[in-house]
Amino acid sequence: MDGPILIVGCFDTKGEIFNYLRNCLIELGSKVVTINTGVLGSTHLFPVDYEADLVCMEAGHTIAELREAHDRGRAVEIMSVGAAKLVAKLHKKGVINGIIAMGGGGGTYIALSAMQSIPFGIPKVCVTTLATKDLTRQVGTKDIVLFPSVVDVAGLNSILLILVRQAAAAIFAMSKIIPEKSAAKTKIVAISMFGNTTQCVDKCTQLLNMHGYEVMAFHATGAGGIAMESLILEGLFDAVLDITTTEIADYIGNGICNAGPNRLTAAAQMGIPQVIAPGCLDMVNFGHPDTIPAHYKNRQFYSWAPDVTLMRTNETENALIAENVSQKLNVSHGPVAILLPLQGVSEVDRPGGVFYNPQYNQILFDTLKSTLSEKVYIEEVNSNINDPIFAEKLVEQLLSII
Repeated sequence: MDGPILIVGCFDTKGEIFNYLRNCLIELGSKVVTINTGVLGSTHLFPVDYEADLVCMEAGHTIAELREAHDRGRAVEIMSVGAAKLVAKLHKKGVINGIIAMGGGGGTYIALSAMQSIPFGIPKVCVTTLATKDLTRQVGTKDIVLFPSVVDVAGLNSILLILVRQAAAAIFAMSKIIPEKSAAKTKIVAISMFGNTTQCVDKCTQLLNMHGYEVMAFHATGAGGIAMESLILEGLFDAVLDITTTEIADYIGNGICNAGPNRLTAAAQMGIPQVIAPGCLDMVNFGHPDTIPAHYKNRQFYSWAPDVTLMRTNETENALIAENVSQKLNVSHGPVAILLPLQGVSEVDRPGGVFYNPQYNQILFDTLKSTLSEKVYIEEVNSNINDPIFAEKLVEQLLSII
Protein backbone atom coordinates (compact mmCIF):
# COMPACT_ATOMS: atom_id res chain seq x y z
CA MET A 1 0.00 0.00 0.00
CA ASP A 2 2.65 2.52 -1.04
CA GLY A 3 0.88 4.12 -4.00
CA PRO A 4 0.42 7.87 -4.19
CA ILE A 5 -2.42 10.05 -2.99
CA LEU A 6 -3.74 12.33 -5.71
CA ILE A 7 -4.20 16.01 -4.95
CA VAL A 8 -6.64 17.71 -7.32
CA GLY A 9 -7.34 21.42 -7.25
CA CYS A 10 -7.09 24.88 -8.72
CA PHE A 11 -3.45 25.73 -8.12
CA ASP A 12 -3.77 29.03 -9.99
CA THR A 13 -5.67 30.76 -7.18
CA LYS A 14 -5.15 28.41 -4.23
CA GLY A 15 -1.51 27.42 -4.55
CA GLU A 16 -0.63 28.34 -0.98
CA ILE A 17 -3.23 26.15 0.67
CA PHE A 18 -2.52 23.20 -1.65
CA ASN A 19 1.17 23.54 -0.90
CA TYR A 20 0.35 23.19 2.78
CA LEU A 21 -1.81 20.11 2.09
CA ARG A 22 0.96 18.54 0.05
CA ASN A 23 3.55 19.18 2.78
CA CYS A 24 1.24 17.67 5.40
CA LEU A 25 0.89 14.46 3.37
CA ILE A 26 4.61 14.22 2.71
CA GLU A 27 5.35 14.71 6.43
CA LEU A 28 3.02 11.80 7.14
CA GLY A 29 5.04 9.66 4.76
CA SER A 30 2.78 9.64 1.73
CA LYS A 31 3.74 9.83 -1.91
CA VAL A 32 1.86 12.60 -3.71
CA VAL A 33 0.75 13.22 -7.29
CA THR A 34 -0.62 16.68 -8.07
CA ILE A 35 -3.17 17.65 -10.73
CA ASN A 36 -3.86 21.30 -11.50
CA THR A 37 -7.38 22.13 -12.67
CA GLY A 38 -6.95 25.92 -12.51
CA VAL A 39 -7.46 27.59 -15.90
CA LEU A 40 -5.70 30.87 -15.13
CA GLY A 41 -2.23 29.49 -14.39
CA SER A 42 -0.30 27.37 -11.94
CA THR A 43 1.97 27.62 -8.89
CA HIS A 44 5.72 27.67 -8.29
CA LEU A 45 5.38 26.61 -4.67
CA PHE A 46 5.61 22.88 -5.46
CA PRO A 47 6.11 20.56 -8.46
CA VAL A 48 2.93 19.96 -10.48
CA ASP A 49 2.77 16.53 -12.09
CA TYR A 50 -0.14 17.24 -14.42
CA GLU A 51 -0.79 20.81 -15.44
CA ALA A 52 -4.12 22.28 -16.50
CA ASP A 53 -3.29 22.16 -20.20
CA LEU A 54 -3.02 18.37 -20.01
CA VAL A 55 -6.29 18.15 -18.09
CA CYS A 56 -7.99 20.33 -20.68
CA MET A 57 -6.64 18.23 -23.54
CA GLU A 58 -8.21 15.14 -22.00
CA ALA A 59 -11.58 16.83 -22.62
CA GLY A 60 -10.68 17.65 -26.23
CA HIS A 61 -9.95 21.36 -25.73
CA THR A 62 -6.98 23.67 -25.24
CA ILE A 63 -6.25 25.86 -22.27
CA ALA A 64 -5.81 28.85 -24.58
CA GLU A 65 -9.35 28.32 -25.85
CA LEU A 66 -10.76 28.43 -22.31
CA ARG A 67 -8.77 31.52 -21.37
CA GLU A 68 -9.88 33.40 -24.44
CA ALA A 69 -13.55 32.50 -23.95
CA HIS A 70 -13.75 34.03 -20.42
CA ASP A 71 -16.67 31.67 -19.68
CA ARG A 72 -16.29 30.33 -16.15
CA GLY A 73 -19.18 27.88 -16.34
CA ARG A 74 -17.90 26.35 -19.56
CA ALA A 75 -14.38 26.16 -18.16
CA VAL A 76 -15.58 24.30 -15.05
CA GLU A 77 -17.52 21.86 -17.19
CA ILE A 78 -14.58 21.12 -19.49
CA MET A 79 -12.04 20.81 -16.70
CA SER A 80 -14.33 18.45 -14.79
CA VAL A 81 -14.54 16.15 -17.82
CA GLY A 82 -10.78 16.30 -18.35
CA ALA A 83 -9.98 15.69 -14.69
CA ALA A 84 -12.26 12.63 -14.59
CA LYS A 85 -10.62 11.14 -17.68
CA LEU A 86 -7.10 11.81 -16.42
CA VAL A 87 -7.79 10.36 -12.97
CA ALA A 88 -9.35 7.27 -14.56
CA LYS A 89 -6.20 6.75 -16.65
CA LEU A 90 -3.97 7.11 -13.60
CA HIS A 91 -6.06 4.56 -11.75
CA LYS A 92 -5.73 2.06 -14.60
CA LYS A 93 -1.95 2.49 -14.68
CA GLY A 94 -1.46 1.33 -11.13
CA VAL A 95 -2.49 1.51 -7.50
CA ILE A 96 -3.81 4.87 -6.32
CA ASN A 97 -4.15 4.96 -2.56
CA GLY A 98 -6.55 7.88 -2.40
CA ILE A 99 -7.65 11.23 -3.78
CA ILE A 100 -8.11 14.51 -1.95
CA ALA A 101 -9.28 17.88 -3.20
CA MET A 102 -10.25 21.30 -1.85
CA GLY A 103 -12.35 24.06 -3.28
CA GLY A 104 -15.35 26.34 -3.41
CA GLY A 105 -18.16 25.96 -5.93
CA GLY A 106 -16.19 25.39 -9.13
CA GLY A 107 -13.32 23.52 -7.50
CA THR A 108 -15.73 21.19 -5.70
CA TYR A 109 -17.63 20.41 -8.89
CA ILE A 110 -14.41 19.52 -10.72
CA ALA A 111 -13.11 17.47 -7.80
CA LEU A 112 -16.27 15.44 -7.34
CA SER A 113 -16.39 14.74 -11.08
CA ALA A 114 -12.81 13.45 -10.90
CA MET A 115 -13.67 11.23 -7.94
CA GLN A 116 -16.52 9.63 -9.88
CA SER A 117 -13.95 7.87 -12.06
CA ILE A 118 -12.38 5.96 -9.16
CA PRO A 119 -14.08 2.76 -7.96
CA PHE A 120 -15.50 1.97 -4.56
CA GLY A 121 -13.01 1.37 -1.76
CA ILE A 122 -10.35 3.90 -2.77
CA PRO A 123 -10.55 6.77 -0.23
CA LYS A 124 -11.98 10.04 -1.53
CA VAL A 125 -11.98 13.26 0.53
CA CYS A 126 -13.14 16.71 -0.55
CA VAL A 127 -12.61 19.73 1.70
CA THR A 128 -15.32 22.09 0.52
CA THR A 129 -17.33 25.16 1.37
CA LEU A 130 -20.41 23.26 0.14
CA ALA A 131 -20.20 20.27 2.51
CA THR A 132 -23.49 21.20 4.21
CA LYS A 133 -25.34 21.80 0.92
CA ASP A 134 -27.21 19.20 -1.11
CA LEU A 135 -24.53 17.62 -3.30
CA THR A 136 -26.56 14.50 -4.06
CA ARG A 137 -26.12 14.74 -7.81
CA GLN A 138 -22.39 15.47 -7.64
CA VAL A 139 -21.59 12.78 -5.09
CA GLY A 140 -23.93 10.24 -6.65
CA THR A 141 -23.29 6.72 -5.38
CA LYS A 142 -19.58 7.15 -4.68
CA ASP A 143 -17.98 6.73 -1.25
CA ILE A 144 -16.88 10.36 -1.02
CA VAL A 145 -16.22 12.05 2.32
CA LEU A 146 -17.22 15.72 2.37
CA PHE A 147 -15.08 17.70 4.81
CA PRO A 148 -16.52 21.15 5.77
CA SER A 149 -13.97 23.91 5.31
CA VAL A 150 -15.92 26.23 7.70
CA VAL A 151 -14.29 29.26 6.03
CA ASP A 152 -13.66 29.84 2.34
CA VAL A 153 -10.80 27.88 0.77
CA ALA A 154 -9.05 31.10 -0.16
CA GLY A 155 -5.84 31.30 1.82
CA LEU A 156 -4.22 29.91 4.93
CA ASN A 157 -5.57 31.05 8.27
CA SER A 158 -5.74 29.61 11.76
CA ILE A 159 -8.90 27.62 10.98
CA LEU A 160 -7.69 26.13 7.70
CA LEU A 161 -4.30 25.27 9.18
CA ILE A 162 -6.12 22.88 11.51
CA LEU A 163 -8.69 21.55 9.04
CA VAL A 164 -6.24 20.90 6.20
CA ARG A 165 -3.92 19.00 8.52
CA GLN A 166 -6.86 16.96 9.80
CA ALA A 167 -8.02 16.23 6.24
CA ALA A 168 -4.50 15.15 5.28
CA ALA A 169 -4.35 12.86 8.31
CA ALA A 170 -7.76 11.44 7.43
CA ILE A 171 -6.96 10.55 3.81
CA PHE A 172 -3.55 9.20 4.82
CA ALA A 173 -5.04 6.94 7.50
CA MET A 174 -7.82 5.80 5.16
CA SER A 175 -5.28 4.95 2.48
CA LYS A 176 -3.53 2.54 4.84
CA ILE A 177 -6.58 0.36 5.39
CA ILE A 178 -6.14 -2.98 3.66
CA PRO A 179 -9.45 -4.72 2.83
CA GLU A 180 -9.90 -7.99 4.66
CA LYS A 181 -9.76 -11.02 2.42
CA SER A 182 -10.96 -14.47 3.34
CA ALA A 183 -9.03 -17.56 2.33
CA ALA A 184 -11.75 -18.52 -0.13
CA LYS A 185 -13.45 -15.80 -2.12
CA THR A 186 -17.08 -15.42 -1.07
CA LYS A 187 -19.51 -14.83 -3.89
CA ILE A 188 -21.61 -11.68 -3.45
CA VAL A 189 -25.25 -11.26 -4.39
CA ALA A 190 -26.97 -7.87 -4.69
CA ILE A 191 -30.58 -7.80 -3.50
CA SER A 192 -33.17 -5.01 -3.60
CA MET A 193 -35.66 -4.43 -0.79
CA PHE A 194 -38.51 -2.31 0.50
CA GLY A 195 -40.64 -2.37 3.63
CA ASN A 196 -43.29 -4.18 1.62
CA THR A 197 -40.86 -6.95 0.57
CA THR A 198 -38.78 -7.22 3.74
CA GLN A 199 -40.00 -10.69 4.68
CA CYS A 200 -39.03 -12.07 1.29
CA VAL A 201 -35.63 -10.38 1.33
CA ASP A 202 -34.87 -11.57 4.86
CA LYS A 203 -35.72 -15.17 3.95
CA CYS A 204 -33.68 -15.04 0.73
CA THR A 205 -30.73 -13.57 2.61
CA GLN A 206 -30.91 -16.33 5.22
CA LEU A 207 -31.00 -19.04 2.54
CA LEU A 208 -28.15 -17.52 0.51
CA ASN A 209 -26.02 -17.13 3.64
CA MET A 210 -26.55 -20.82 4.35
CA HIS A 211 -25.14 -21.57 0.89
CA GLY A 212 -22.05 -19.44 1.58
CA TYR A 213 -23.05 -16.26 -0.25
CA GLU A 214 -22.63 -12.72 1.03
CA VAL A 215 -25.73 -10.62 0.43
CA MET A 216 -25.76 -6.83 0.02
CA ALA A 217 -29.19 -5.21 0.26
CA PHE A 218 -30.14 -1.95 -1.42
CA HIS A 219 -33.15 0.08 -0.32
CA ALA A 220 -35.24 0.75 -3.44
CA THR A 221 -35.64 4.47 -2.80
CA GLY A 222 -34.23 5.68 -6.09
CA ALA A 223 -30.77 6.38 -4.75
CA GLY A 224 -30.55 2.75 -3.62
CA GLY A 225 -31.30 1.42 -7.08
CA ILE A 226 -28.84 3.80 -8.68
CA ALA A 227 -26.16 2.70 -6.22
CA MET A 228 -26.83 -0.97 -6.92
CA GLU A 229 -26.67 -0.46 -10.69
CA SER A 230 -23.43 1.50 -10.35
CA LEU A 231 -21.74 -1.16 -8.22
CA ILE A 232 -22.89 -3.91 -10.58
CA LEU A 233 -21.09 -2.06 -13.39
CA GLU A 234 -17.96 -1.93 -11.23
CA GLY A 235 -17.99 -5.73 -11.12
CA LEU A 236 -18.64 -6.04 -7.39
CA PHE A 237 -21.34 -8.72 -7.62
CA ASP A 238 -21.50 -12.29 -8.88
CA ALA A 239 -25.29 -12.29 -9.24
CA VAL A 240 -28.37 -10.13 -8.65
CA LEU A 241 -31.60 -11.04 -6.91
CA ASP A 242 -33.74 -8.06 -7.88
CA ILE A 243 -36.77 -8.64 -5.69
CA THR A 244 -37.96 -5.04 -5.42
CA THR A 245 -38.26 -3.44 -8.85
CA THR A 246 -40.64 -0.75 -7.59
CA GLU A 247 -38.33 2.03 -8.81
CA ILE A 248 -39.48 1.24 -12.35
CA ALA A 249 -43.07 1.96 -11.28
CA ASP A 250 -41.86 5.30 -9.95
CA TYR A 251 -40.03 5.96 -13.22
CA ILE A 252 -43.25 5.36 -15.15
CA GLY A 253 -45.45 7.24 -12.65
CA ASN A 254 -42.98 10.02 -11.73
CA GLY A 255 -42.79 8.98 -8.09
CA ILE A 256 -40.16 10.00 -5.56
CA CYS A 257 -38.34 6.65 -5.72
CA ASN A 258 -37.48 7.07 -9.38
CA ALA A 259 -34.05 5.56 -10.16
CA GLY A 260 -34.03 6.79 -13.76
CA PRO A 261 -34.13 5.05 -17.13
CA ASN A 262 -31.10 2.82 -16.49
CA ARG A 263 -32.62 0.85 -13.65
CA LEU A 264 -32.44 -2.90 -14.40
CA THR A 265 -29.77 -2.50 -17.09
CA ALA A 266 -26.43 -3.13 -15.36
CA ALA A 267 -26.72 -6.87 -14.76
CA ALA A 268 -27.92 -7.34 -18.32
CA GLN A 269 -24.95 -5.37 -19.60
CA MET A 270 -22.43 -7.19 -17.40
CA GLY A 271 -23.87 -10.59 -18.25
CA ILE A 272 -24.12 -11.80 -14.66
CA PRO A 273 -26.95 -14.09 -13.52
CA GLN A 274 -30.07 -12.27 -12.39
CA VAL A 275 -33.39 -13.37 -10.98
CA ILE A 276 -36.16 -10.77 -11.01
CA ALA A 277 -39.39 -10.40 -9.06
CA PRO A 278 -42.06 -7.72 -9.62
CA GLY A 279 -41.75 -6.55 -6.03
CA CYS A 280 -43.91 -3.51 -5.17
CA LEU A 281 -44.84 -2.83 -8.78
CA ASP A 282 -48.33 -2.30 -7.37
CA MET A 283 -47.30 1.11 -6.08
CA VAL A 284 -45.90 4.50 -7.01
CA ASN A 285 -44.31 6.33 -4.08
CA PHE A 286 -45.03 9.92 -3.08
CA GLY A 287 -44.35 12.01 0.01
CA HIS A 288 -46.90 13.87 2.11
CA PRO A 289 -50.42 13.85 0.61
CA ASP A 290 -50.22 17.52 -0.36
CA THR A 291 -47.22 16.80 -2.60
CA ILE A 292 -49.09 14.38 -4.88
CA PRO A 293 -49.60 15.77 -8.42
CA ALA A 294 -53.15 17.05 -8.95
CA HIS A 295 -53.83 14.82 -11.95
CA TYR A 296 -53.67 11.78 -9.65
CA LYS A 297 -56.38 13.07 -7.28
CA ASN A 298 -58.93 10.35 -8.18
CA ARG A 299 -56.54 7.42 -7.71
CA GLN A 300 -56.35 4.87 -4.88
CA PHE A 301 -53.88 5.82 -2.12
CA TYR A 302 -52.54 4.30 1.06
CA SER A 303 -50.61 6.11 3.80
CA TRP A 304 -47.58 3.94 4.58
CA ALA A 305 -46.26 6.66 6.91
CA PRO A 306 -47.09 10.35 7.43
CA ASP A 307 -44.48 11.28 4.84
CA VAL A 308 -44.96 8.28 2.51
CA THR A 309 -48.09 7.96 0.39
CA LEU A 310 -48.47 4.98 -1.94
CA MET A 311 -50.57 5.11 -5.12
CA ARG A 312 -51.92 1.87 -6.57
CA THR A 313 -50.72 1.32 -10.13
CA ASN A 314 -53.49 0.87 -12.72
CA GLU A 315 -53.91 -1.17 -15.90
CA THR A 316 -52.14 1.29 -18.18
CA GLU A 317 -49.18 1.74 -15.86
CA ASN A 318 -48.78 -1.99 -15.31
CA ALA A 319 -48.62 -2.60 -19.05
CA LEU A 320 -46.01 0.16 -19.47
CA ILE A 321 -43.98 -1.17 -16.52
CA ALA A 322 -43.98 -4.68 -17.97
CA GLU A 323 -42.84 -3.42 -21.38
CA ASN A 324 -40.04 -1.44 -19.74
CA VAL A 325 -38.86 -4.49 -17.80
CA SER A 326 -38.97 -6.71 -20.89
CA GLN A 327 -36.97 -4.29 -23.04
CA LYS A 328 -34.15 -4.42 -20.52
CA LEU A 329 -34.14 -8.13 -19.76
CA ASN A 330 -34.40 -9.15 -23.41
CA VAL A 331 -30.95 -7.71 -24.18
CA SER A 332 -29.20 -9.42 -21.28
CA HIS A 333 -25.87 -11.07 -21.99
CA GLY A 334 -26.29 -13.50 -19.10
CA PRO A 335 -28.91 -15.92 -17.72
CA VAL A 336 -32.17 -14.29 -16.60
CA ALA A 337 -35.24 -15.57 -14.79
CA ILE A 338 -38.37 -13.81 -13.57
CA LEU A 339 -40.74 -15.26 -10.97
CA LEU A 340 -44.32 -14.00 -10.69
CA PRO A 341 -46.14 -14.23 -7.31
CA LEU A 342 -49.78 -14.81 -8.25
CA GLN A 343 -51.08 -13.85 -4.79
CA GLY A 344 -49.63 -10.36 -4.79
CA VAL A 345 -46.44 -8.42 -5.42
CA SER A 346 -46.22 -6.69 -2.02
CA GLU A 347 -47.40 -7.10 1.55
CA VAL A 348 -50.36 -4.73 0.97
CA ASP A 349 -51.18 -6.62 -2.26
CA ARG A 350 -51.90 -9.97 -0.67
CA PRO A 351 -55.53 -11.25 -0.49
CA GLY A 352 -57.41 -8.93 1.83
CA GLY A 353 -54.77 -6.20 1.52
CA VAL A 354 -55.59 -2.62 0.61
CA PHE A 355 -53.90 -2.88 -2.80
CA TYR A 356 -54.91 -6.43 -3.66
CA ASN A 357 -56.19 -6.39 -7.24
CA PRO A 358 -55.68 -9.61 -9.24
CA GLN A 359 -56.99 -7.93 -12.41
CA TYR A 360 -54.30 -5.24 -12.35
CA ASN A 361 -51.60 -7.79 -11.56
CA GLN A 362 -52.76 -10.07 -14.37
CA ILE A 363 -52.19 -7.27 -16.87
CA LEU A 364 -48.65 -6.90 -15.51
CA PHE A 365 -48.02 -10.65 -15.71
CA ASP A 366 -49.62 -11.17 -19.12
CA THR A 367 -47.70 -8.26 -20.65
CA LEU A 368 -44.45 -9.62 -19.25
CA LYS A 369 -45.16 -13.08 -20.67
CA SER A 370 -46.04 -11.70 -24.09
CA THR A 371 -43.08 -9.31 -24.39
CA LEU A 372 -40.20 -11.22 -22.77
CA SER A 373 -37.99 -13.17 -25.14
CA GLU A 374 -37.77 -16.95 -25.04
CA LYS A 375 -34.34 -16.82 -23.40
CA VAL A 376 -35.86 -15.34 -20.24
CA TYR A 377 -37.12 -18.09 -17.92
CA ILE A 378 -40.58 -17.32 -16.50
CA GLU A 379 -42.17 -19.12 -13.56
CA GLU A 380 -45.50 -18.43 -11.89
CA VAL A 381 -45.71 -19.17 -8.16
CA ASN A 382 -49.09 -19.44 -6.45
CA SER A 383 -48.11 -17.38 -3.41
CA ASN A 384 -47.64 -13.84 -2.20
CA ILE A 385 -44.18 -12.35 -2.64
CA ASN A 386 -43.59 -12.49 1.12
CA ASP A 387 -44.60 -16.12 1.60
CA PRO A 388 -41.62 -18.39 2.45
CA ILE A 389 -42.24 -20.59 -0.59
CA PHE A 390 -41.65 -17.66 -2.94
CA ALA A 391 -38.29 -16.83 -1.34
CA GLU A 392 -37.31 -20.47 -1.57
CA LYS A 393 -38.20 -20.53 -5.27
CA LEU A 394 -36.20 -17.35 -5.90
CA VAL A 395 -33.06 -18.69 -4.26
CA GLU A 396 -33.45 -22.10 -5.88
CA GLN A 397 -33.65 -20.44 -9.30
CA LEU A 398 -30.72 -18.13 -8.64
CA LEU A 399 -28.48 -20.98 -7.50
CA SER A 400 -29.40 -22.97 -10.59
CA ILE A 401 -28.21 -20.27 -12.99
CA ILE A 402 -25.11 -19.01 -11.15
